[in-house]
Amino acid sequence: MVDERPRIVFVHGSVMGGRPTWSGQRGLGDRFRLEILERPGFPPNPPVEYVDFDDHAALVAEAVGDGAHLVGHSYGGVIALLAAAQRPEAVHSLTVSEPGALRVACGTPAVDTMIAQGEELYRHSDAIPRREFVALFRAGAQSARETPDVLPDWLERGAAHVMEERPSWEADVPLDALAQAPFRTLVLSGGHSPAFEAVCDTIAQRLGAQRDVIAGRGHTIPSTGAAYNARLEAFLRG
Repeated sequence: MVDERPRIVFVHGSVMGGRPTWSGQRGLGDRFRLEILERPGFPPNPPVEYVDFDDHAALVAEAVGDGAHLVGHSYGGVIALLAAAQRPEAVHSLTVSEPGALRVACGTPAVDTMIAQGEELYRHSDAIPRREFVALFRAGAQSARETPDVLPDWLERGAAHVMEERPSWEADVPLDALAQAPFRTLVLSGGHSPAFEAVCDTIAQRLGAQRDVIAGRGHTIPSTGAAYNARLEAFLRG
């Protein structure tokens, strides 16, 4: 029997894998085929020594297969943008929430400050304990996730992973090419950060994308659950 539900490929960001990132979206499974990716380095995959958004974009572009809606959050939003540019003919639509593609809005004071703070954090990463690094990383993004004093195994893995990431602000997102792509795009922010608002505004303007704000959970927009799902489904159904 052919499953005729529209297919969605979800791409998670840093620190947390796909299953916890997109746990609030599982209710969409009644109406859509959900493919929640676990990027290399995240359980159940083995640890990796280095993470590069370009490498992961190639994997996501392949995962889109014959066609799917593509949804990415944070670092995963950067990956989704890059993957969509690689295979625009296979992407039915693209949704990104607060992608870390800060370079697109360089020159905006809040964005330049966020990049400078991120570069300083990574410059000293060898001297910072994992728990402190994750807490500082999340604070910089204004994540709503709490970082416990003692990291559970899965978060210890996520901490090691994020400390070996190529910083997302180094991404060169091909906005001109994406603006010519045949699919529709939705750009979401959390209404909490002037830097992310500037990034999302810039991407939406350059791509002619739909733009919306889903407040209440800071950078952790997918965890708004019902609010996120309603906006995503309305967009996917056009």
